[in-house]
Amino acid sequence: MSQTSKWVDIGKVSDVPVRGSRLIQISGGGIALFRTSDDQFFAIDDRCPHLGGPLSQGIVHDQRVTCPLHNLVIDLPSGEGQGPDGGCVRTYPVDVQGDRILLDISKLTRQKVA
Repeated sequence: MSQTSKWVDIGKVSDVPVRGSRLIQISGGGIALFRTSDDQFFAIDDRCPHLGGPLSQGIVHDQRVTCPLHNLVIDLPSGEGQGPDGGCVRTYPVDVQGDRILLDISKLTRQKVA
């Protein structure tokens, strides 16, 4: 973990269903936390870059989520939208320590300062 990181415990591994998500509320929006079928965790902004759909309500498949509003597919590791309507969402580092999920919120901190 980097010295500039600011890790926050956001819950237990069992709080997020396999191929599901959990919404973490922050000021100005939310962060969608996803768990893939192979137990990897990813966190991205909960707002689709195309129409603003709630990505936390999308369908998780492999390392991607499909927006529930118009089917834009977002790559969870990179935040890149797939297809002509692409776009990009911010990603956040996630770490699992035992049965706890940690989220690096340093990007949020830097965003407020800028």
